[in-house]
Amino acid sequence: MQRFEINKTVIDSIQELIEKGADAKLRVKLKDFHYADIAEIIYELSTDQGIYLIKLLDSEKTAEALAEVDEDTRERILEKLSVKEIAEEISELDSDDAADLMAELSEERQERVMSEISDTSHVDDIRELLAYDENTAGGLMAKEMVVVQEGLSVLKCLNAMRAQAEEVTRVHSIYVVDDKNRLKGRLSLKDLITANSKAIVKDVYIPKVDFVTADVSGEEVAKIMTKYDLEAIPVVNDKKGLWVELLLMILLI
Repeated sequence: MQRFEINKTVIDSIQELIEKGADAKLRVKLKDFHYADIAEIIYELSTDQGIYLIKLLDSEKTAEALAEVDEDTRERILEKLSVKEIAEEISELDSDDAADLMAELSEERQERVMSEISDTSHVDDIRELLAYDENTAGGLMAKEMVVVQEGLSVLKCLNAMRAQAEEVTRVHSIYVVDDKNRLKGRLSLKDLITANSKAIVKDVYIPKVDFVTADVSGEEVAKIMTKYDLEAIPVVNDKKGLWVELLLMILLI
């Protein structure tokens, strides 16, 4: 990944291009910038200039940048974006980031934004996450994950994983559930690809898997993930049925 230093020279040149309305040159200049770089640039610009970039660039990149900027900057920008424009950004985000962004809107505006999102399953995921306290595992979790049934053959399991992976940005683990959606364990990719294609998932999965319940505090989740060096952890309900996707918490602080 190419790295860019966001200094005064870069900011000044972007501001100049914005003032000139040089959209084509702006797109070319920012084409290879990571969304974190775009977020840093937006922070250094005025609110109107930041909005100019968000409307100019692809939502796939600006959505992640919006999720990355500080809350004050994001709040000022959201106030000036239309309901349709916010919906376009949210449609590009994973459910956890989408819910975080949506939580900053009034309930009335939330409903208007969600009415503009065509992916009804994404809307349902956002609604579910918004129902949790933001300081609990439920409020921090995401819905996107790769889950397979324990009764599948290895071959069918691989096909199921491919289909799901297309919709998942970050595949940290492969979780195994039974026919009642209860968490049974996790799959090792090495064990999976070396197993006989006719073998059954329940014969090769690892039954030991760390998890938390949706009501556990975010602080406690962070402690667990740090202690066991986890990148993600599944969230379950009290009956240990798989409740949602991986809890995508960044612990490098």
